[in-house]
Amino acid sequence: MERFTKQYFPKTKYLFFTGKGGVGKTSVASSLAYSEANNNKRVLLISTDPASNLQDIFHQPLTNEPTLINGTTSLYALNLDPVQAADDYKEQMVSPYRGKLPDVVIQSMEEQMSGACTVEIAAFNQFSALLTDPKVQEDFDMIIFDTAPTGHTLRLLQLPMAWSGFLADNTSGASCLGPLAGLESKKQMYKKAVEVLSDVEQTTLLLVTRPDTNPLKEAARASKELFDIGIRNQQLIINGLLDIADSDDVYAKGFYMRQRSAIEKMPIELTKFPMYTLPLVPYTITSLERMDAWLNDKSLDEELIEATNINSVFNPLSIHQLIEEIIENPKRVLFTMGKGGVGKTTVATLVALGLAEKGEHVHLTTTDPAAHIKWVLGENKPETLTISNIDPTTVLESYKKEVLQKASESMDEDGLAFVREDLESPCTEEIAVFRAFADVIESHPNEIIVIDTAPTGHTLLLLDSSESYHKEINRSSGDVPIAVKHLLPTLRDETKTSILITTLPEATPIYEAERLQQDLKRAGLHVSHWIVNQSFRDVKTEHPLLSQKAKHESKWLEKVDSLSNHQTVLIPWSLVEPTGLDGLHTLLEEK
Repeated sequence: MERFTKQYFPKTKYLFFTGKGGVGKTSVASSLAYSEANNNKRVLLISTDPASNLQDIFHQPLTNEPTLINGTTSLYALNLDPVQAADDYKEQMVSPYRGKLPDVVIQSMEEQMSGACTVEIAAFNQFSALLTDPKVQEDFDMIIFDTAPTGHTLRLLQLPMAWSGFLADNTSGASCLGPLAGLESKKQMYKKAVEVLSDVEQTTLLLVTRPDTNPLKEAARASKELFDIGIRNQQLIINGLLDIADSDDVYAKGFYMRQRSAIEKMPIELTKFPMYTLPLVPYTITSLERMDAWLNDKSLDEELIEATNINSVFNPLSIHQLIEEIIENPKRVLFTMGKGGVGKTTVATLVALGLAEKGEHVHLTTTDPAAHIKWVLGENKPETLTISNIDPTTVLESYKKEVLQKASESMDEDGLAFVREDLESPCTEEIAVFRAFADVIESHPNEIIVIDTAPTGHTLLLLDSSESYHKEINRSSGDVPIAVKHLLPTLRDETKTSILITTLPEATPIYEAERLQQDLKRAGLHVSHWIVNQSFRDVKTEHPLLSQKAKHESKWLEKVDSLSNHQTVLIPWSLVEPTGLDGLHTLLEEK
C-alpha cells in the first residue's frame, strides 16, 4: 500500500468523504483541501457533520456561506448545520397538519422525524443545492464534502412514491423521513445531484477508515451500499498506521501487530479499490502547518508538536470498581451503548463475566455473531453466565415480512415499494432487534440481563409512540408486543436499569456519545456511567507517538468526566488482546 500523497489525489471536481466517527474524515478532507489550494486551485470545503470541528481546525468562525480560510488565498470552507436544517424540515412537513389532526398524532409525526434519517435528508437537501448551483460550479475548481450521504437516503429519493401524495393521504404508513410530498419542488435538483454522485468523471468517494477490525468492516458496508446504487469511483484511505521500524518498545510492537493483522483480514470488498495509508502522528491536525506536514510527508519543527500535561486530578473508576458498584446497587438490565467500533461487545462481556464471577446470575445477549462472543469469552465461562445471540439479519427479515404483510392489505404495488425502502432505515433494524431483546429479557426473569448494542432514544420513543397511538399512526406493524410494553417502563426506571455509554478517548466518538446521551434523556432514560475504552493514559510506553497520544487524551477525558458527572470508567489499552478468559481478566484485575 502506498502512502497517500499528492500524486494519488483524485482528479475529479467533487470529492465525498465517508467513514465512521473518529476515523479522521475531517482531518483528511481538510488537509487535502489545503494541499490542493496550494496547488493553485480554488477549493470549497463543505462539512455536513453535526459534530463538525472545521472551525477548530482552521481557528476561525465558519457559517453556511463560503469563508476564505486565513493564511490561504484560494481555500474556502462552510459549515452546514444539518440539525437546524432537520428542525426546519420537520416543521415544514408537520405544520400543514397542525389544528387538523389530534395533538397525539402531531406528536407522533414529530417523533418519527426526530431521528438520524431526517437529519440526513435535510443535510442532503443542503448539499444538493450546492452540487447543482451554477455559481458554485463556476467559482470553484474542486468541491470537497466532509461526510457523504448513505445509500438508504439516496435509494429512498429515487423512488417515485417519495414524490407522490402517498404519505400525506395514506394513514396506514409513514416514512422515517416523514411525508416527502412537500419536497416535490426539489425533485429535479435531487435527480441532478444523484446523477453527479454517480458520474465517475465528476465524483470520487473516499472511504476513510482505521487499521482496526470494526472500522474496516464499517467501511466495507458503506462501500458496498453506495457501489450498488452507482457510486463506483471509490478509494480507500487507511488512517493512523503506526510504523515501528526503529522501535523496541513493547507497546508499540503490540499496537503495530494488531493493526497489521486487521489489514490482512480486511473484507475482500475493499481490496478492489485503490488503497492508500496515512501515518499515525504525534499531534492533532489543527493547523495549516500540520496539515501540510502530515499529508505531504514533511517534518515539523518541534514547537509545532504540542505537549499536553496528563491531568492528575482526573480519577476514574476501573471496570472492577464498576462491577462492585453494580453488585452493591443491583439492576435488572444493563445496556452498553455507543457508536460502532468503540468496543461495546468487549465492555458488555467484561461486565457480564465480572458479575458472574462474583456469583451473580447473568444473561449476556448480543447482536454480534455467536462465534465472536465465543471467541471473546472462550470456552470456560462461569456456570452462572448464560449467553444468547440475536441475528439482526434474521429478526429484521421476519419483522419486514410482518410489516409488508399488513401493508399489503391496504396498498398497491407502488405503495409497497415505498414501504420496502423505508424498511431499510436504520430505525427499522433497531426496532426489530429491540423487540427480540425484549423477548430475551421476558424469558430470563431471574437473571441480570446485560445487553450489547442497544437502540437509540429516538427508536424507543417511536416504540412508545406506537404503544400509545397506534390507532392514529400505524407506523410499521402497529401493535407493540407485550414484552416491549413491559420493558419500556423498566428502562425508564433507573433503579432497575443502568445505561453504560461506551466511547474512545477522542473528539468525534465523544461528541457522538454526547448526542446519544441527549437522545436518551429525551426518551426518559438515565445514563449511569461513561466507559472510555482503549485509553493510553496509564500505559507505560516510551514510544514517542504513543506517549504523545496518551497526553492528547487529557482534555477529552476531562470532557467525559464532566458529561458523566464524574462517573467515568477507564479501560486501558492492553498488550494482551481482550479475548478469552485470560485476556478479559487482564482488564478485570483491580489495579
